[in-house]
Amino acid sequence: MNSSNYITITEVNKYIKELLNDDLLLKRVYLKGEISNFKAHSRGHYYFTLKDENSRIAAVMFSFNNKNLKFVPYDGMKVLVTGKIDVYEASGSYQIYVEDMMPDGVGALYVAFEELKKKLSSEGLFDKDKKKKIRRIPKVIGIVTSPTGAAIKDILTTIRRRYPVCETILFPALVQGEEAAFDIAKKIKWANEVKDIYHIDTLIVGRGGGSIEDLWPFNEEIVARAIYDSEIPVISAVGHEIDITISDYVADLRAPTPTAAGELAVPDINTIITYLDSAISRSYTALNNIVANNYQRLETLKNCYILTRPLTMYEVKEQKLDMLIDNLVKAVTKVVDQNKIRLYTLKNSYILNNPTVLFKFSEQKLQHMISKLEVLNPLNTLNRGYAIIKKDDKVLSSIKKIKKDELVTITLKDGTISSKIIEVGENNG
Repeated sequence: MNSSNYITITEVNKYIKELLNDDLLLKRVYLKGEISNFKAHSRGHYYFTLKDENSRIAAVMFSFNNKNLKFVPYDGMKVLVTGKIDVYEASGSYQIYVEDMMPDGVGALYVAFEELKKKLSSEGLFDKDKKKKIRRIPKVIGIVTSPTGAAIKDILTTIRRRYPVCETILFPALVQGEEAAFDIAKKIKWANEVKDIYHIDTLIVGRGGGSIEDLWPFNEEIVARAIYDSEIPVISAVGHEIDITISDYVADLRAPTPTAAGELAVPDINTIITYLDSAISRSYTALNNIVANNYQRLETLKNCYILTRPLTMYEVKEQKLDMLIDNLVKAVTKVVDQNKIRLYTLKNSYILNNPTVLFKFSEQKLQHMISKLEVLNPLNTLNRGYAIIKKDDKVLSSIKKIKKDELVTITLKDGTISSKIIEVGENNG
């Protein structure tokens, strides 16, 4: 067979690619299946396999398409994808080039909500012990919301009805659309920057009801972190009572509606007036009781025995002083008498009248001590023919402490002799 009848693999793959590209049905296909072998490339592209019970197809989603996804795909996730079928010529395999993707059975926004909720919760942004206390009686309340929506009207109406002396400052913000999350976060930060200038006590952040798409800016991470970083305590007031957003979890207090936010932010002035009236009444009662008790004490003091008959206290003291003086005289007299007796005893003692007796007694005691010392005197031992032998000025008591040819000193009663040892012998007894 002529070789010209043969074509290259590249030509085959290119031909098949052209066939697929010409097929209008394959230019926009809608598939559902389960993700497996998912890989997120370092350049941002997603590569995975889409499969069902019996078949599978390779899939790729480039970064310029997946950047708008509200979730990160994972193995085992069931999805609905939109894209085109084409051939990757290098390998000759056909695959779907995914342009859009959403979870099958649950919305993409819900998945994004749950993923962000899990992330922020793990970082501690929802912890109750980090919530700031809402001031009970605020002076100035900041409000971050749309200046034209129903929410601002409901909040202001509630605050003016409940506590009209409270001031409010509106920080107008976009609450819907792509730029809304950035604008809300910006206004929260702005309120914190001017809080000391305007003495802002509380910040209400929210909007009226709507679809999940309408409320989505309050589920964005940038808004959640702005609320968490706010030094001003934040009340979240988003949508209706059944609407729960990420902002509600992060805020220091969640209000089910904007109207409820106004009620939570300020006290009821009628309740305060009632409390003050009660406090004034209790204060008058307490003061009257104090005055009455003091009047009673004053009357008691005025009628006491000491004030009506002051000399009585003086008389008692005088009598007591006389008793003390008498006791003092007795004590002094007793001491003087005792000392007189001691003096008389000393004057008539035998020793004072016969002092020589004391001297004789002391002399006898001295002689007795001298006799004892004489007995112990080593020199007296020398008088009996003994001698003291020393080596290096130390007394020898044993021949074991001296050797042949060593010099010793022999002390007798009338002098000293130096001698050299010729021989050392032990006493064998």
